[in-house]
Amino acid sequence: MSKLVRGLSLGQSVAINMIDMVGIGPFVTMPFVIGAMSGPKSIIAWLLGALLAFADGAVWAELGAKWPEAGGSYAFLQNLYGRQKWGRMMAFLYVWQTSIQAPLVIASGAIGFAQYLTYLIPSLGPIEQKAVSGGLVILITVLLYRRISDIGKISVVMGMIVIGTILWLIASGFSHFDPSLSFAGGAKDLMPDLSPLFFFGLGQATLKTVYSYLGYYNVCHLGGEIKEPEINISRSIFISIAGIAILYLSMHTAVLGTIPWQEAKDSKFIVSLFFERIYGHTAALVATVLVLLIAVSSLFAVMLGYSRVPYAAATDGNFFSIFSRLHPTKNFPYVSLLVLAGVAFVFSLLFRLGEVISAIVTMRIIIQFVGQAVGLLLYHARMKDEKFPYRMLLYPIPALIALVVWGFIFCYADIEFIIGALGVIATGALLYLIKANISHEWPFAPAKTGSK
Repeated sequence: MSKLVRGLSLGQSVAINMIDMVGIGPFVTMPFVIGAMSGPKSIIAWLLGALLAFADGAVWAELGAKWPEAGGSYAFLQNLYGRQKWGRMMAFLYVWQTSIQAPLVIASGAIGFAQYLTYLIPSLGPIEQKAVSGGLVILITVLLYRRISDIGKISVVMGMIVIGTILWLIASGFSHFDPSLSFAGGAKDLMPDLSPLFFFGLGQATLKTVYSYLGYYNVCHLGGEIKEPEINISRSIFISIAGIAILYLSMHTAVLGTIPWQEAKDSKFIVSLFFERIYGHTAALVATVLVLLIAVSSLFAVMLGYSRVPYAAATDGNFFSIFSRLHPTKNFPYVSLLVLAGVAFVFSLLFRLGEVISAIVTMRIIIQFVGQAVGLLLYHARMKDEKFPYRMLLYPIPALIALVVWGFIFCYADIEFIIGALGVIATGALLYLIKANISHEWPFAPAKTGSK
């Protein structure tokens, strides 16, 4: 039988993480973040997002190095909570959640791409934009229909485009930096006022910045295809977070020093406006093309990682068996990829970008992010002598920080998204219980009788 191949090096793993993290996210969320925080204070939301990425990344680094398997969280939740009882249910809930959330992530990138394309082609109407977003999903599927070693090489090229574009933006911004545009009040413009309104704005803004940081864990989904995973998974997580955090903070500052924040918060094409303000319309067109290439790169990495989750569940007997099929010559889970792409294609035609972004983050908090952090703390308490290839620094502080920030974001999300997230969990739990009852699994497994 064919099996997954460990063909991704450290450099390729970092590239896959970074192109997943950037995508269209920071370019479409930056105006909202600026508006929610009323200007320069918006940098606090990007800092809080970076803090969460590092803290939660430490949880993922431990788990990924310990259990480097395809599917990431699917394997982690089973091992943390027990493969025969609660862990099996948690893993099922994660796959159920992912079957909805992963296509939403892909759809959000495709919708963002279509919206940003209207800067180049203003005549694109709503129907044409839907056609573009759906066509992009098909294009990415075609690009991913190949061996993992070839995908690693493509990822490095895409990563160079992503980093090069942001560095160009940062260098241009700081060479034309005018603090009077958005920082006229000096340091007091950056100080939080600790009012309820400030925290509400911070919660809403951080939800969007976290969306832009998501992807630092993508290598864990590809755990079965990483070379020397005990070392390279944790390294790739922290290298990618550090690199992207520096780029985001620098980029945000450069934009606020070039465009007055009152204007920036209402811009649909913040990067295009930025380059047009500095170099003129032609440079803005070039920058827009590069942003669109970044969006394509991110979708490439996202679809790559998520296609391994149903595959992992199917090979474990906890999902439809057809998803366990690997391509006979290229050794990748092609059924999982095609189904994921098909659902994402439909979602890209149905939803709007703002709704998708909020739903993506809120839906994942309880089962995946909080579930993993709590599970890791409980596992360490229960298995004190267990060996871990990587242990987070200052344990358990990073895990506790992650839990606090995730809780803050969840509590300040819009009520409809909180209800939706809880509804997905409740529906998944009901489906699991029905499935377990039919197949006589826990908690409906017959009691074992001991021998005398």
